[in-house]
Amino acid sequence: MKLGIISSILDGWSYEEMIDEISAIGYECAEVACWPKGKGERRYAGVSHIDVSSVDEKSRNEILSYASSHGITLSALAFYPNTMDGDLEKRKANIEHLYKVIDAASFLGIGMVTTFIGRVTDRTVEDNLELFREIWPPIIRYAGDKNVRIAIENCPMLFDASNWPGGQNLFTSPVLWREMFSIISDENFGINFDPSHFVWQQMDYIAPVYEFRDRIFHVHFKDIKLYPEKLRECGVMAYPLSYMTPKIPGYGDVNWPRFVSALTDIGYDGCACVEVEDNAFEGSREKITDSLRQSYKYMRALVI
Repeated sequence: MKLGIISSILDGWSYEEMIDEISAIGYECAEVACWPKGKGERRYAGVSHIDVSSVDEKSRNEILSYASSHGITLSALAFYPNTMDGDLEKRKANIEHLYKVIDAASFLGIGMVTTFIGRVTDRTVEDNLELFREIWPPIIRYAGDKNVRIAIENCPMLFDASNWPGGQNLFTSPVLWREMFSIISDENFGINFDPSHFVWQQMDYIAPVYEFRDRIFHVHFKDIKLYPEKLRECGVMAYPLSYMTPKIPGYGDVNWPRFVSALTDIGYDGCACVEVEDNAFEGSREKITDSLRQSYKYMRALVI
């Protein structure tokens, strides 16, 4: 198992600066943010350490050789939009860029794209499954033809009023995973497993490691701190950020020894990338670097 980061927290760093930073700390891999150039619609989006619209032979060699010379493996190209957005123009733009990310992952020889399924926020699960059945099989087939695996993160993308009531990602639970894997059985369609999202939903994040062992392509190490006293006051129907907050690994409620132990049980030997979304470590480059160092120190004791 390789320990790395998802690069979106290093907004403002160039690709080379990002590689320099993480290799100096000791990380072994990077899940590289590849949003379209320009301002993102939400926090941690809009970051582009590789511009997939302009990768050519020269830049490919530069990208790969720079990472290799610093001992860094590129685990995946990351783009997390809502590809089933109810706004058809946004949906079209997100899908078009996702295809570009797939092309770049193939051209660079990385072979992995991490993303979301998406969701029409104010439509039922059943309606969204039908939309998934329409939108996603061609994307997965296209990726398969390019020898690219698609790893879907299980974040509900449900935080506040902007994505209420259903969130912006359908791929949220083992119940829905089983349904979607029955619709798309292609071997290049799998999971980017982040246990933190199961914590605030009060779900089991250990059993799915064993059940979906053949579908776990990539892993996120992010923590969540649940505030039971707040949950008792506002209930599960409140906006999730009313009773939980994202934290760096070790500062929340994920039982990391149990989770990493489960990964070793199934023989997972892929990349596991720290995802920093902790307000306590923002505001300066120094604080962000501190968060990466502390996360590395904590997870390095488990990922050997």
